[in-house]
Amino acid sequence: MRNPHAVPLVLASSSAYRRSLLERFINDFDVISPDVDEAALDAESPLELAELLARTKAETVLPQHRKSVIIGSDQVAVRDDKVIGKPGDHAHAIEQLLSASGKTVEFLTAVCVLDPANRRRYEHVDHTQVRFRQFDRRLADVYLHHDKPYDCAGSFKLEGAGFVLFEEVRTTDPTALVGLPMIWLAGTLRELGQLLP
Repeated sequence: MRNPHAVPLVLASSSAYRRSLLERFINDFDVISPDVDEAALDAESPLELAELLARTKAETVLPQHRKSVIIGSDQVAVRDDKVIGKPGDHAHAIEQLLSASGKTVEFLTAVCVLDPANRRRYEHVDHTQVRFRQFDRRLADVYLHHDKPYDCAGSFKLEGAGFVLFEEVRTTDPTALVGLPMIWLAGTLRELGQLLP
């Protein structure tokens, strides 16, 4: 049941992973899938792309939700200064994983929180470095059949068995790698007056 005194929350994302993270501590929010053509967005760097995607997603749903606090987020994976997209299928995922073997991939997870009532915007980017251990095609294939992370940039699921591929993860917020930096988000929502556990 919605609290009539609470400011409504909207998650501007089609990601089941982000929705699941937000459900860990918030029971009442709406989910709107923003209609954003990510390929059409132009940015100078992977960092700027992550920020632009998160902001664009939040702003896309703003016209219909001006009395809500809106959360937009996106994640960009970078290896050797190149953005890595979602694999989409098994063959591309194998290629992504084998290219990451023994290397470090950086994950830039951007969040944009809009507070239309007070005309404020809060933005944050979490930087997570994942060092992949050396592995061969056999392990990559076995792992992919287990988790089927074809909708995940980098071709793994941390909330699944993706850790079997890692040598090290450096981050200030482990939830960011799943898709939403909850430590920063919880602090921002508290600042906006949300009652959190």
